[in-house]
Amino acid sequence: MDLMRSLPLGLYLEQPVTWLHRLDSRVKLGWLLAFLLMPVLASGVARLGLVALLVLLTVGAGIPWRVWRQQLVWLLLVGFFATLLTALSPDGYGLKYQPRSPADLNWSSLNSSNAQDPASGSAPVGQAIASESLVLPQPTQYRYWLVQQGWLKVSRRSLGLGVRVGTLVFILIYSTTLFLLTTAPEEIAAGLESLMAPLGRLGLPVAEVTLTLTLSLRFIPLVLEEVQNLVRSIRTRAINWRRLGWRGTVKIWLILAERLLENLLMRAEQMATAMQVRGFTTPDRHSLPLSVPRLRARDGVAIGVLLLVAGARLWWGWQP
Repeated sequence: MDLMRSLPLGLYLEQPVTWLHRLDSRVKLGWLLAFLLMPVLASGVARLGLVALLVLLTVGAGIPWRVWRQQLVWLLLVGFFATLLTALSPDGYGLKYQPRSPADLNWSSLNSSNAQDPASGSAPVGQAIASESLVLPQPTQYRYWLVQQGWLKVSRRSLGLGVRVGTLVFILIYSTTLFLLTTAPEEIAAGLESLMAPLGRLGLPVAEVTLTLTLSLRFIPLVLEEVQNLVRSIRTRAINWRRLGWRGTVKIWLILAERLLENLLMRAEQMATAMQVRGFTTPDRHSLPLSVPRLRARDGVAIGVLLLVAGARLWWGWQP
């Protein structure tokens, strides 16, 4: 089990360098923010379009299949099961749906009500209607219940909710992962520092925020590495979980959690010591050697496409 390859969360793909790598980090932050905001109050069709757009970006960028294969498949499975479970769940409407065709009318009550009116010389209304054809043409093919077989019931509302939940999970996770996959931590920090530079005049510690973000992004692979080492140590010992029982299993997992916390704290202390040795004291006395981001022609094209996508989303795709 290699978590560094099978679960590339927060990892940066150095090779091959695609056109997504060459875009400015601030432009990619704008795209990420758009993907996080556009699903809000969006219809199911619009969210499916965003999912397709993310997949097309991944394929069009030429990212190797081995990099995003397992993660994309797992996210698609999670989104599918979220859609399925939500569609099979009650839709939340506390209404009792009843058929309204004339065949379901209570003719006995109609006959009894008509029989009480002796002044009327015509035939009872119930008998007059019953003698006629009761098959009424429907104006449309609309059906609220799409599937209704015993306990298996899927309504239009539950299916719409399922599509929205599944696509929302996929968009939020995969857009963030794609951004981290094609953007180096230093570029992210430099882009955020450039965007937050005006806030520095208001007293916001921009340098500290940038440094904290850089360290957190660098710390994610270390966490995955520690988890991977603990999993491998458990597998090499060939523990018989059935003989241990649930108490022994819980005890071992608590020991592993404690060991993981100790290892992560040790790694954090090592990073702090390395920073102190290299002269990191305070942001006022030490500046981060980050490259200054610059906009190029391809960044202008990406901004134009982003404006078109955002305009299309504002004009179309609202939740009905």
